[in-house]
Amino acid sequence: MRKANSKLKKWMQGMFAGSLALTVAACSGGGQEAKPADNNNAGGQGSAQPSSQPAATPAASGDPQKLIIYTGRDKNIFEVVLPKFKEKYPNIEVETLEMGAQQILERVRAEKANPQADFWWGGTQSALSTAADEGLLEPYKPTFADKVPDLYKDSQDRWYGEMLLPEVIMYNSQALKPEEVPQDWDELIDPKYKDKIVIRNVLPSGTMRTIYSAMIYRQGADTPEKGYDWLMKLDANTKEYTQDPTNLYLKMDRQEGVISLWNLQDILLQSKKNNHPYDFVYPKSGAPILVDGVALVKGAKNLDAAKNFMEFLMSPEIASQLAKERFQFPSRTDISKEDLPDFMKNLELKPLDLDWGVMAAKEKEWMQHWDENIKGKGKK
Repeated sequence: MRKANSKLKKWMQGMFAGSLALTVAACSGGGQEAKPADNNNAGGQGSAQPSSQPAATPAASGDPQKLIIYTGRDKNIFEVVLPKFKEKYPNIEVETLEMGAQQILERVRAEKANPQADFWWGGTQSALSTAADEGLLEPYKPTFADKVPDLYKDSQDRWYGEMLLPEVIMYNSQALKPEEVPQDWDELIDPKYKDKIVIRNVLPSGTMRTIYSAMIYRQGADTPEKGYDWLMKLDANTKEYTQDPTNLYLKMDRQEGVISLWNLQDILLQSKKNNHPYDFVYPKSGAPILVDGVALVKGAKNLDAAKNFMEFLMSPEIASQLAKERFQFPSRTDISKEDLPDFMKNLELKPLDLDWGVMAAKEKEWMQHWDENIKGKGKK
């Protein structure tokens, strides 16, 4: 796995080489996730044209079709993608149901005998891998298959990574100066940050489950007790766990908590598109870089429409537009640097050294232990 991580690091450093300081300065005063991959955001539509890649089925279709999407993505993203998809496929009626990545997994699992969704848009590597192993996803090799590195897709074509989500430290830039913010993960458990941290409820959120699992792994996966102890200290400094991203933003805006853990895309979206006073610190030791992916649901009633949507969503045109307008780091390696925003060209995405296979296998056990034995108990 260290070899894979080395390849990952080289690829990302090559694509996003440069100084993090440039990005931090540019991001001062806002942040968040595309309305978090568990959130919501406002924003405008861009001018990129629909994908020129061949679709799974012809755009012109006689009878109206339907497409049901379960998604962890934000309305900010819908604003860019869905109208353009409708232009290309006017006979496909799209319905979206928004929920956290873990909630999508649980729902697709519960509906296995009678699938209600066609397309899964916005899932963590762990959640999608689990779904694939449980036979919940439909294999499909898209036209762009060779443009996505092996690290970011399933070997049996059951899911593909759409984008990369570095998980970082978020803070209220009106309440704290950059030097007053924890610069690395272990600084978060310093008692001086007691009651300054507010966290989005962990279990329903793919973002938070990834961060917390990474914190356990980095202490030693074979001895999770060390990681549990670290999370207990973090719990002692945590003022509140919010129900959802919207409430997280509200608490941060009111300075009821001034530090949080969140994904970089959403931080940038909330700051630059929604004018929230957020900024971020990229941890010195590296960040968990979550692969946010897409998949077709096994037994989907509208499989052709789902394939068309996957091809369209992952096209270079849409990937480039989402990078520029929604700060989305594409998984495709064939996106020209000229089609990426300046900050993305200059940002070095340093990954934590993680074994994602172990993370996926242990996440459920680790998170259950956190929920039953750690959450809310650190101050006692």
